[in-house]
Amino acid sequence: MTAKTAFSDDEWNTVLEGPPSAGMIVVTAARGGMIRESIAMSKAYAEARAQHGQSELLDDIVSAKPTVDHTKFHSADELRNSGLAHIRDAVALLENKATAEEVDGYRRFVITLANKVAAAHREDGQDVSPAEAGAIGEITAALGAAA
Repeated sequence: MTAKTAFSDDEWNTVLEGPPSAGMIVVTAARGGMIRESIAMSKAYAEARAQHGQSELLDDIVSAKPTVDHTKFHSADELRNSGLAHIRDAVALLENKATAEEVDGYRRFVITLANKVAAAHREDGQDVSPAEAGAIGEITAALGAAA
């Protein structure tokens, strides 16, 4: 099992940035619902913490408070592009240091988080708007996971 100690501080920060980056990509994909969507992101972390013990790596990730410095981005596109890069970088690090099962667990967590954020606020009568579905597709591709 892989733990936080297998990573340098910079590497660990990269791994930690992936999930909240995915959440923010979905939040900014469509207008409205930011508060509900932010709460959904927090709930995704809480639910993952409730499954404590299944993966030491995921336990370490979800025990950290999710943060994204959205002030450094000037547009939703800039946030999306940077977030997708964080996700790709995190997966690359994990593929080099973690087991295949742990990498898959990370991917599942990020996709689950993105889906929960998308479903937190109905847009145009839909649980997940086309823009949010597109964002989830981009996140899935960045994770190197099958849709």
